[in-house]
Amino acid sequence: MRDLVSLTKPRLSTLVLATAAGGMYLAPGSVVPVRAILSVLAIAGAIGAANVFNCYIERDSDRFMARTRNRPLPAGRMEPGVALAFGLLLILIALPLLMLAGNPLTALLGFIAFTSYVFVYTPLKAHSSLGALLVGGIPGALPPLMGWTVVTGRLDAGGLALFALLFAWQMPHFLAIALFRQREYHAAGLTVTPLESGDTSSRWQLLAWSLVLLGVSVLPTTLGFAGVTYLVSAIVLGSVFVGFAVWGVVKRLGAPWARRTFAYSLVYLTAIFAVLMLDGGPRV
Repeated sequence: MRDLVSLTKPRLSTLVLATAAGGMYLAPGSVVPVRAILSVLAIAGAIGAANVFNCYIERDSDRFMARTRNRPLPAGRMEPGVALAFGLLLILIALPLLMLAGNPLTALLGFIAFTSYVFVYTPLKAHSSLGALLVGGIPGALPPLMGWTVVTGRLDAGGLALFALLFAWQMPHFLAIALFRQREYHAAGLTVTPLESGDTSSRWQLLAWSLVLLGVSVLPTTLGFAGVTYLVSAIVLGSVFVGFAVWGVVKRLGAPWARRTFAYSLVYLTAIFAVLMLDGGPRV
């Protein structure tokens, strides 16, 4: 049972639960608690199913990376067919549940998240670093938008702003990972930006995306569903992120800097969503 759960990447699923619930809380309107809980679980189930399929497809390349070699499939603790059946079961439960507890739009977004991660992002990782980076950001950014659409039943500026925030955050986050784990990605036969474009280009791209993130992060206040406390916090947190990036570019820093930048990206996301929850929500 522990191995089955591990295939869903529980730490990532926790992020999905938090951001999807955040999207519901921030959206104008309300849903009954049972519907909200079922919708969040269904969103987590759809993303979890995508992760299971990812583990199934990459079970051979995962053997070459320290952070993945002990997963159930590359470690030989589970037959691939079991993982495949589990992933199918999850998605066959999650999408209909999203339709019933949520609405057709949320179910459609769940379908897009699942298919883009499994059938586009995962194969692209072996061929195109830029394509994989951009496509991989879509399913990771959809949970808060899905939470929003559970409440509103529509795509609007507020939900898209949350999508943009998560999408922009993932770019420097994953570039940092690629910089300090590039040897493992090379051994696994996966293409990441440092391997394709070099460390210097990767550092500059990380800086560019941190600036995009800083700009995108002010949208909740601009659109009226967060206040001044959030705005100030977003500017401070984003400026620190930019500072990390500038430091790396100017000093031509390597893996230790990239690891610290990755660690700060986790602090950033936790902090900015915490402040958004405290200072955000419908303003009528």
